[in-house]
Amino acid sequence: QVQLVESGGGLVQAGGSLRLSCAASGRTFSNYAMGWFRQAPGREREFVACVNWGGGSTYYTDYADSVKGRFTIFRDNAQNMVYLQMNSLKPEDTAVYFCAATYRTIRRAENEYWGQGTQVTVSS
Repeated sequence: QVQLVESGGGLVQAGGSLRLSCAASGRTFSNYAMGWFRQAPGREREFVACVNWGGGSTYYTDYADSVKGRFTIFRDNAQNMVYLQMNSLKPEDTAVYFCAATYRTIRRAENEYWGQGTQVTVSS
């Protein structure tokens, strides 16, 4: 059974940092893209960042414009983990953050696997 379990959310002041973690289990994810999405109250889920599989040992990242330069995504294939380092947090980053996984390239809509989400709240 494939599972994605997020952790690391919490309450932080504007300008602070958090690191989210996503533990994947149930299969090998080295040829899977891993990504993060978020959903704020009253808004649709939106893409945040991903690290896609480019074949072999090649991976490449992509970010939403709203988080470029502030967030960094990275993965540890040996541990089946993906992380989202979030710096210079803003109140508008407040949302439930979801981990996602799908073969090769993260899709902006549906992906194969989703976690349950972790709440991030940024106070002003």
